[in-house]
Formats: sequence, C-alpha cells, structure tokens
Amino acid sequence: MEDKMRNIRSVWFLIILFLFIGFANSSFSQDKKESPSIFIKTGKMWDSEEGNFAKNKIIKIDRNLISDVSEKMDIPKNGSVIDLSHYTVLPGLIDAHTHLLYLETLSNDPNNLTMQGMKAVIMEGDALRALHGAARAKTFLEAGITAVQDVGNSGRFADIALKIAIQDGSVIGPRMRVSGPGLCAVGGQFPRLLLEHQGIVNYEYRIVRGVEDGIQAVRENLNMGADLIKVYSDSAPNRAYLSIEEMAAIVKEAHRYGLRVTTHAVNDTSVKNAVLAGVDGVDHVYHATDETLKLIKEKGTFVIPTYTDRESFIKFFTLSGRASQEQAEKAWEFSKKRFTDLIQRFRELGITIVAGSDMYIDMKCPQGVAAKRVLYSYYECGMPVKEILKTTSINAARHLGLENKIGVIKPKAYADIIAVNGDPEEDIHCLDKVVFVMKDGKVYVNKLSSQS
Repeated sequence: MEDKMRNIRSVWFLIILFLFIGFANSSFSQDKKESPSIFIKTGKMWDSEEGNFAKNKIIKIDRNLISDVSEKMDIPKNGSVIDLSHYTVLPGLIDAHTHLLYLETLSNDPNNLTMQGMKAVIMEGDALRALHGAARAKTFLEAGITAVQDVGNSGRFADIALKIAIQDGSVIGPRMRVSGPGLCAVGGQFPRLLLEHQGIVNYEYRIVRGVEDGIQAVRENLNMGADLIKVYSDSAPNRAYLSIEEMAAIVKEAHRYGLRVTTHAVNDTSVKNAVLAGVDGVDHVYHATDETLKLIKEKGTFVIPTYTDRESFIKFFTLSGRASQEQAEKAWEFSKKRFTDLIQRFRELGITIVAGSDMYIDMKCPQGVAAKRVLYSYYECGMPVKEILKTTSINAARHLGLENKIGVIKPKAYADIIAVNGDPEEDIHCLDKVVFVMKDGKVYVNKLSSQS
C-alpha cells in the first residue's frame, strides 16, 4: 500500500513539475512578445565607420542591441518611437583613460600628489573609494560617456567591484573595462615617501621586480578579473622606469591571455621603450621625437593624448593657487603650442588617436562633464571635428577591443546612443548639451520635452 501511495505522489509531482515548466516557458515567451522594438528617428547621425554624418536614419533596437539602421522602415503599431530628428545623434562617447575611484583636491603643496594618494589608500579605503567611484560613474553616463577604460589608482581591485555593480544594475554608470592595479617600478607615483613607508605603495600599485615578477603580476590581475593590463613605463614624478625587457614580458604574457596592454608614458624615452616592448597603447605622450612617432606608426600603436583645454588648464592653476589668471594664461599659450605640435605630428603620420581624459582632478563640476573637455583640447589644437568624434567612438572602441560593439551605430552593436542639442560641426561645444542617453537599450537621460 505504501509503495502504491509513493507512486501516486511521484506521478502527481511530475505532473505539477511539467505544468510549472510549461507555465514558465509560456510566461517567458509572452515576455518576449511583450518586448516591442524601439525605433529612434534621427535628424543628423554620426556614422563613425564612414567618418561622416548621415541624415534622416531610423535606428531599430531589440532589447539591448541595434538590429537595423535604414532610411525607411515599417514601424509596427506596438513599436515604441523616440523622435530625435531635431537633434544630432551619436554612438555613446568613450573615454579610454579614466580614474573613477580617485579624485585629487587641488593644492599648491609640492607634496600634494603623495598626500592625496596616501589619503585614498589609508583613509578612504577600497569600500569608500568604490562608493565614491559609483557617484562619479553616474556623472560620466549622464554626460553621454557610455563606456570607459579605467586604468588604475583604484586600490586593491575596487575598480572590478564597481564594474560588477554597474553590470548587475546595483549602481548606474558606463560600461567599464578595468585594469586593476597598474604594474609599476619601485615607488609607484608616491614621490618623497620615506623608504620605511614604501609598503603603502603596494596598496595602490603592483610593484614589478624583474621579468618573472612582471609575468606573475599579469596573472594576478587576470585572475582577479582585469580586462586589460596597465603598465607604467615611467613613474613620473618619481624617477624609476620599468625596463624594456620587463614590459616585453608583461606584454607577451598579457597577449597570451587575450589582454591588451596600455601604458603611462610622458616623455620620449618612456614612450619609445613602451612601443619597443610591444604595448597596444601609449597614454599621455607629452614629449616625443620624430623617430619615436615613426616607430609608433610602424608598430600600429594607439596614442591616447590626455591633453587639457584652455578653460580646464587655467581653472587648474587658479583654483590650486599655483598661478594668477595672467600667469595661467601665459602658461597656457606655451602648453597649447606643445600640444598642437604633437597633435599635428600624430595626424601627419596617420597615427590612430584615441580620446582619454585622465580627469582625476576635482574641477568643481561633475566629473563626467570635466572629462569630456579633453575633446575640446583636441579642437583647440586644430583637429577637425569629424576626426575628434572618431577618437571618442570607433578609434576608442578598437583600442578597448570592442570594435563593432560600441562606438558605432550599426546592426549587432550595443544600443549605446546619445543625442545632443546642436550641430557639432558648427559648434563642438554642443556636446555639453546632452538631451538623451541610452545604454544597452535602456534610457538614462531624457530631456527631450524641455529641449524641443
């Protein structure tokens, strides 16, 4: 009798299980049917692959991907329509050099760099830095920057925690590719730190002590979830350099795992050494000889010039108390000549330029807004608007290893789309007038009603 009852219960259990699975599948199918496509009508649209503007396109979005882009399209009755025909539509902007978990307060104290770094490490700590980073990340997305490459100064892998929190929807922010701690020579970027306190540096940088240790450092960052490897060819303002042999071993190991390598390099020696070691990108590049630039072109290395526009430059010196308005103006004229010379030499050689802000300074405005001004620095250096837009779209996507996924508006790309009120060809500063931001098919900024 017990066996009979057990069999009956088993049969009823299977019946209920099959009914539940059927209901779940039915609900899932119903959800799919109830997710209508989104259709975006554009006026002027930046086509980053063509390097030109298209007009009157319709973008079809299904879930988080672009499924079609054409001039004519049948829009079903249940289709959701977003009319951006009175604005300029662009793929979400990309910043290839950020430090979301680090913010430096301006000061004229010569020890400020070390003091700010120490404060981040021993007073903020990873948890608070990640929370602060989340707040800054939101300002980037609201400014129209839908993807960033975050390259260190984030403690012990707190950048990876922030990336995961954005991915799982806990906080709002751009897509993140993160490096974990940067691989650096002894001392990192904490100048004047006494020898007995050098251990503190290990909480912000991964100090590399030889070729084999460099290989191990790559594996550590990879295992913790890094998307790329950041190295410091030089440690300015500290004096130590990584050797070409150390960086070459790091690059070889990173590439073995499919990770790209980008480097901090401010002077000609460090730039040249990094390129010879085979890095994929060189960031900053404040000085470079023609020989080094030709080597960059020959190797196909990306350049990420973290230059400063006039407004930010003068604001930096006056807010920090380092110079008067007049002194800052004169210093800007000198710096502008150097930046312009470098940008024009990059362009003449056909070097691929990628936008990267390196905006880790508290400029008394939303961090994403301050970061976007790097595009204005390129404009002030004589770069045409269309070339500038390529630096923050298709060029940056290639540098991040996300070509065809971001930085473009075409089928199978992520639905990362923004709109600005104005025409960048007539006034590039209209990039500050962001009225619409979509990331991954979800709308985060919609100011259309107040701007129409």
